[in-house]
Amino acid sequence: MHWPDPNTPFAETAGALAELVMAGKVHHVGVSNFNPEQIDEFSQTLPVETLQPPYHLFHRDVESEVLPYTRAHDIGVLVYGPLAHGLLSGHLRFGTRFSPDDWRSHSPDFQGDQLAANLRVVAALEQFASKELGVPVSRLAVAWTLANPAVHVAIIGTRNAEHVDDAVAAAGLGLSADALHRIDEIASAAVRMAGPRPEVM
Repeated sequence: MHWPDPNTPFAETAGALAELVMAGKVHHVGVSNFNPEQIDEFSQTLPVETLQPPYHLFHRDVESEVLPYTRAHDIGVLVYGPLAHGLLSGHLRFGTRFSPDDWRSHSPDFQGDQLAANLRVVAALEQFASKELGVPVSRLAVAWTLANPAVHVAIIGTRNAEHVDDAVAAAGLGLSADALHRIDEIASAAVRMAGPRPEVM
């Protein structure tokens, strides 16, 4: 279930998915963008096996409650947006234009002072990744999400085969405690990104 539906009881949705599991049409059930209370409510009808939350250096909300909850309840975590929806790809600039049907074209995350501030953080991360680790910032960003022991998978979207190779290489990039500390220091100047919402997509 990709987004919590405020108009439909979770028991109803979970019950429908349970029927699909019993019919053999679905093997596993997961949710996305749920908080712990919502997972608890959903799980009263059907246990949640995986959670797909947003997680990247500019959106770390899940660290305080969600990831501790998933670890305590043995729920697999597949994070989306590890490249901050392109911001941590190393290819976005202040003048980057998005097509009108791209949610980023009208998102405050990719406009004005917020974008300028976060691009400065990206530039500092790029310098650290290149000089200290010998890798592109995109690889550092994905490796950073995977360095969290509560995260099992980082979901990458790309139209370029080269980017797939880079993402795969990120899985093998170990970040030391010192590197993680330095990344946190650099990212402390970041402005939190809200990310996509269903009502604007």
